[in-house]
Amino acid sequence: MELELRHLRVLCAIADAGSVGRAASDLGYSQPAMSTQLRRIEQHFGHPLFVRNTSGVELTRYGTEVLAQARDVLARAAAIGRRPAPDGTTTGRRPLRLAATNSPVLAGMLIRLRNQLPELTLTVSSVYPSSEIVELLEHGEVDAAIAADYPGRELRHSATVTHRGIVTEPSFVALPAGHRLRHAPEVTLADLADDAWFLTPDDGAGWPGVFYAACRAAGFTPAAVHEFLGDQQQLQNMIAEGIGVSIVQATLRPLPDVLVKPLAGTPLWCRYVLAWRRESVADEVADTLFGSAAAAYRALIAQSPHFRTWASRTWSVTRP
Repeated sequence: MELELRHLRVLCAIADAGSVGRAASDLGYSQPAMSTQLRRIEQHFGHPLFVRNTSGVELTRYGTEVLAQARDVLARAAAIGRRPAPDGTTTGRRPLRLAATNSPVLAGMLIRLRNQLPELTLTVSSVYPSSEIVELLEHGEVDAAIAADYPGRELRHSATVTHRGIVTEPSFVALPAGHRLRHAPEVTLADLADDAWFLTPDDGAGWPGVFYAACRAAGFTPAAVHEFLGDQQQLQNMIAEGIGVSIVQATLRPLPDVLVKPLAGTPLWCRYVLAWRRESVADEVADTLFGSAAAAYRALIAQSPHFRTWASRTWSVTRP
């Protein structure tokens, strides 16, 4: 087998996903096809690159060395054609303009990007509505973005833009530590019918419509709603004071006086997606963006015992 860039992308995808099956889903392959591809790649190198474990695969020591070289080759391939200018800068190179909604993966993603693609100059804009993010991509004002959508209300855009789902996660609820349901392992929406709610505003992708629809299905209309769009610490401080409860991201790290609990029956889900302009972002860069975001999310899971406890009973937490 002659080694090609696509084989290196396969290795990176498996390493980032931690699973052959998840990597196959990420790249649009069947799992048998991905397993065959990996077997051929390992035959090419003459040594195993991954070992299997109970949760998927992990790199061997040799595999770690190969992966580092593979990422370097892919980064260099993406830089082909960029010529240094007299002042030492790179002609034809511009910053990668990234927009992001309220996403827990952003910080970890940026750290990984700086390590894996140090030649990129990143600029980041915080844009809450996913609908506005799509407009920015369509008009060429940003190159890539992290946006959100919901099952049945998937992100819509023209052929100029493409996207890949990073993760579809359940929505949890944050309660004050002294809440009457503090000892319940999970709560139903109906249990919270008489509570006041903090809700973020319309995101142009389906929120808060999906929340109100779930409340109607549970047989109630929220007693009181506070519209809130601010930092998470301020929100948690108000929850801790008993002013209200809130739907939150499942990986939220709670403050000492806040509890994060799953909702029984999982009535609400949110998907985070990586979207980018086809003409602005090379395939290798898009793969690295996606892998960085997925790895950042797995790191968040590792820091979220309430999510891991729930997921161990009900869900594969790294499903894309």
